[in-house]
Amino acid sequence: MPILPGALHTAEQVRAIDRHGIDVQGIAGYGLMTRAADAALTALRARFPGARRLRVWCGAGNNAGDGYVLARLARAAGLSVDTVALVPPDRLRGDAARAWQDWQAVGGQALAAAASRLPDVEVDAMLGTGLDRALGEPFVPAVTALNPGAVPVVALDIPTGLHADTGAALEVAVRCAMTVSFVALKQGLFTGAGPAHVGALVFDALGVDAAASGIPASMYRLEALASARNLPPRRRDSHKGDHGRVLVVGGGRGMPGAARLAAEAALRAGAGLVTVATLPAHVSAVVAARPELICEGIEDTTEGLSRLDVLLDRADVLALGPGLGRDAWARALWARAQAFEGPVVLDADALNLLAEAPEALPGNRVLTPHPGEAARLLGVGTGDIQADRPAALAALCERYRAIVVLKGAGSLIGRAGETPYVCERGNPGMASAGMGDVLTGAIAGLTAQLGCAWQATLAGVQAHAQAGDRAACAGERGLLAGDLLAELRRCLNP
Repeated sequence: MPILPGALHTAEQVRAIDRHGIDVQGIAGYGLMTRAADAALTALRARFPGARRLRVWCGAGNNAGDGYVLARLARAAGLSVDTVALVPPDRLRGDAARAWQDWQAVGGQALAAAASRLPDVEVDAMLGTGLDRALGEPFVPAVTALNPGAVPVVALDIPTGLHADTGAALEVAVRCAMTVSFVALKQGLFTGAGPAHVGALVFDALGVDAAASGIPASMYRLEALASARNLPPRRRDSHKGDHGRVLVVGGGRGMPGAARLAAEAALRAGAGLVTVATLPAHVSAVVAARPELICEGIEDTTEGLSRLDVLLDRADVLALGPGLGRDAWARALWARAQAFEGPVVLDADALNLLAEAPEALPGNRVLTPHPGEAARLLGVGTGDIQADRPAALAALCERYRAIVVLKGAGSLIGRAGETPYVCERGNPGMASAGMGDVLTGAIAGLTAQLGCAWQATLAGVQAHAQAGDRAACAGERGLLAGDLLAELRRCLNP
């Protein structure tokens, strides 16, 4: 099978690309259906070579047609196949109806689930990319029957119940061992609930030339962006001043570790000099943990804030918010930092303080919210963010005019006027304290070197996720943010 393309599309765009294949390239609709079924069967047999019995769950539309064609091809290949008809086949139209008739012609039947046999592999051909509302009967019981996972499930094009555009699970969705996607990749496969339901992803364009269709990408895979991995080499005669000065402002009461993690991540990302501005009581703890850091204690007094002004004047990039808090000290430093004109990476309580008084920001600001922080920034609920992560990203970029990293499974990166990116790396072990601090520092450190906050954000998100995957090789459970620091260095020096 071909490697995954870099461009992702919405369901509506995929339908337009599909029409291009039929109307312009001259590929018959039933021919596309046959190609899809053949590609899926090939992928299934490669992944599960010992499978001898399949059960294909067929629903409505062309997704059901794909399933009936796959059943016919599988039987012709010597496999035992049952088809469960969740929608009466006489309600199918067009190519899907023809697929049913061809299956029936070779002895295929429309069985109820209870009348079928337990297979080696289940095939989800129930509903395709057009689903835009919660599942109802008879699909909810079918999904519920498949989801215990005792038998692996292969989805045709997209798992039933997963929204092709948003990546949200519509009430329930099939959890698959593998999904075989056709024609063009759907953006919902990569973010939100998508990665948890898709399983291994295989793609086949079926001979349709998406590029020739003129349909632009709705999103790009960050994995396919070479510049997110290939950083410029350092000059042999360079010195630390050539690689940028980062100032980390944070580490409020009880949280010196957050500022320290961000600062060390900036160093590990290659920044030349990194300074931490924190509470005076935290200076010794930060320096003892990482003596390469410069650390200054800042009081919320006239003298202390004047000293912060000096540090801001010296910095090329500001990382604002890790462990900052929202007390009087934090608010004083937050207010003082607003005068900084260089690139700023905002995280944690800096985002919460911004949410109290939302305003458009300079284009060199980078916001790194998790869904809860994103909800506060937009004045909605966390569920609203997760229900449509691409729309939430667009709303954040529009409201704040900044670069935005919407963190979570399938982190999204965007800015106004730019096609967004999705990061498909990362793992559940990264759902632990301090991971966002490391990301903030990595982006700040790369910005200090590259001089471009957008390129640094793309590279930082990719390297952070990749470092998390490398660190998780010893197991996801118990993964610490600090475990990423050494791996971050390795990921930025391939």
